Parts: sequence; C-alpha cells; structure tokens
Amino acid sequence: MNLAIFDLDNTLLAGDSDYLWGMFLVQRGLVEREAYEAANARFYEDYRRGALDIAVFLQFALAPLAAYPPDDLFRWRDEFIAEVIRPLRLPAACELIRSHVDQGHTPIIITATNRFITEPIARLYGIEHLLATTPEWRDGRYTGRCVGTPCFQAGKVIRLTEWLRDNPHDLSQSYFYTDSHNDIPLLEQVGYPVAVDADDRLARLARERGWPLISLRTQA
Repeated sequence: MNLAIFDLDNTLLAGDSDYLWGMFLVQRGLVEREAYEAANARFYEDYRRGALDIAVFLQFALAPLAAYPPDDLFRWRDEFIAEVIRPLRLPAACELIRSHVDQGHTPIIITATNRFITEPIARLYGIEHLLATTPEWRDGRYTGRCVGTPCFQAGKVIRLTEWLRDNPHDLSQSYFYTDSHNDIPLLEQVGYPVAVDADDRLARLARERGWPLISLRTQA
C-alpha cells in the first residue's frame, strides 16, 4: 500500500505550530516574556536557515512541559488548538488528504514538532498515523526531555524507517508533501516528492529536479 506523507507546519497548516505554541505561552504569561520570546524567534530563524541545533532547541521547547502539571498543560493545549490552530487549517489541504484516502493511500503526518502539540492537530485532519518528536513522560508528568530520535531532517528518515518495520509500505510509490528544505532527506526517499508553498531553497531544488511545486493556500 502507498503512503501519502505530510509535513505539518507551513504545509498542512498556514503557520508553524511549534513557534505559535511558544507565543501562546508568552501571551498567557506562562513563561518569562522577553527572554522566551527572543529565544523562540531565534530558534525559528535558525530552523528557516537550516542551522537549528535540534538538541538545544528541544531543551528550550520541552522545558515548559516539565514546569506545569499535566492537567493544566492539557487545558491550555485545548485552548491553543481552538484559538490558534483551527483558524490555520487549510481547506485545500483537507481536500488533498481526502483525495489520497479516496485512492486507497494511507495518510501519515511526519513532523519535527513534538507530539504533545501535534497529536490533537493530527486528529483535526482525521489522520491516524503521526510521527513526531516524542517528549518523555515519567511518573505522571513530562520530564522536559526527548525520547528516541528527534523527528527532524535525517531523523525523519530514521523514524519513518522504524515505523515501516511494522507498517510495510512502498516508498517508491509514496508521496511526501513539505514546504521546507530541512525535509530534503525524506523527499529523496519517496517516489513522488512534492514541494508545497516551498521556501526558496526547496523551490530551487524542486525546479532543478523536476519535482512538482504546488500551493495549498489559494483556498485558505
């Protein structure tokens, strides 16, 4: 069976859920405003440049999960999804997912953003399978650490390869949709790579290699 693999941030969503969660924490006064806001912006720019140190970023991004009781975190997450994420869903993205399901393809989201943030977003899109960076949970709380390989750059290939051991699919007949040059390692593994509202580096490579360039924002 073929896969329809989707990046999440700035691909299925008209925004970056990881960055926006950080801003949500700032706006709610749950983190120190000036320092956290500056670091959040700096890490996002590093990501866009392809220079993100994922280990350092995860220390930053997962720390708030360890700072608060889970019940509070889940309540705030529900508010974040309702207020920030739902308006960023793209109708054309929903149509694209449906078209693959109608063809018998298995949809899967693969994202560097951690599972705490992205699990309810995957449910919004009706997608069962999610590969995301995994925050550690121990003794009824998040620890602020990551479990396993971060689902970022070549780590996406590693995580997908692990998943395929128990879920055999043919990557040579599978699709991968993404906006980011950070995902080139996985784009090179599938039979049908597609650049979606691509950043400049990915758009140049897509033109060189003859990969399709599409937009999902025209109907947003």
